[in-house]
Amino acid sequence: MTRLTCPAPRAAIATTLFTALVTSLALVSGVHAGMAETFAYVGNADSNNISVFKLAENGEMTPVQTAAFTGVEKPGASTPLAITPDHRVLIAGVRSQPFVAVSFAIDPKTGQLSHIGNGPLADSMANIATDHTGKVLFSASYGGNKVALNPLAANGVVGEPKQVIPTGLNAHAFLPSPDNRFVFATNLGSDQVLRFAFDSATGSLTPGDAPAVKTPEKSGPRHFVFHPNGKFVYLIHELNGDVAAFSYEAKSGAWSEIQRTTALPAGFNGKPWAADIHVTPDGRFLYASERTTNTLTAYKVDAASGKLTTIGSVPTEKQPRGFNIDPTGRYLAAVGELSDGMTVYAIDQTSGALSKLKSYATGKKPNWVEFLTLP
Repeated sequence: MTRLTCPAPRAAIATTLFTALVTSLALVSGVHAGMAETFAYVGNADSNNISVFKLAENGEMTPVQTAAFTGVEKPGASTPLAITPDHRVLIAGVRSQPFVAVSFAIDPKTGQLSHIGNGPLADSMANIATDHTGKVLFSASYGGNKVALNPLAANGVVGEPKQVIPTGLNAHAFLPSPDNRFVFATNLGSDQVLRFAFDSATGSLTPGDAPAVKTPEKSGPRHFVFHPNGKFVYLIHELNGDVAAFSYEAKSGAWSEIQRTTALPAGFNGKPWAADIHVTPDGRFLYASERTTNTLTAYKVDAASGKLTTIGSVPTEKQPRGFNIDPTGRYLAAVGELSDGMTVYAIDQTSGALSKLKSYATGKKPNWVEFLTLP
């Protein structure tokens, strides 16, 4: 009996397998066409510029640009950043006179920044943020005890302030609710969070009759973040290191405290100086920074109750005023105002624990990080 051989089909199978292997390797290495790429933008107060980094799949950062503030000479106290919802424009707040917001176009392919123009701010603003339509810019002045609303032109340049509203002492953050119907302002020196109704159609704010939240005396409410499900809010207090969890009622904009824990590491003995707070995009983990101890504290978030379980603290850059989490929730980048550097951590996807990967040089006095995935 004669055995038949089929070289052609075998060759075809080998070719198919080889093609599949090459395709798989390309996917793993991230070199296939059209892959989304992630960039980190670091605001450097004393350098008056933004350090742009490209984030690799493995957490490695590559410097790609240093974008200077056109028309700005003196450094300010910090450099708050905001990215418009359409990912086309990055805005930087300058806290030296004349107080301006510097707008940059974001190249959708390279992530690099090109200066568009500058617009006036009402004061030295510690925090800036757009509404969810990208039509207005909210800002808060710590020294001026006020919040403001500026319209944004179609090209992303900030217009003259439309509303400037006095607050209690030391307004520090001014951010919209997930549905864009309310905007909340922390008053660090008056231990309160104010609620404003926001009409996105007219681009106008209406102050509430009473604070949304009164916090403990001399606690210093500073920054806050909404949980991705919109049901909870987390607030960090600068002066006592507290992290408070609140349930959030979207219809009325009411906050109801459900838990209070701390950003201070175990055995802390000193004066608290807590700074920033962020949640992973999937809502499973929360992180807070503390400047006296130069640490980041991690928490696990209970999806049903919104309550926090402390995971632990890790050392980080010196004076970690700002940090952020990449859109995949796999990496955290923290910057140090006194170390002029940024450290990247891997986020354990099971436990939420942070593992240090690598540190990078930035500009002088970095204080703010924004991540963006393009396209």
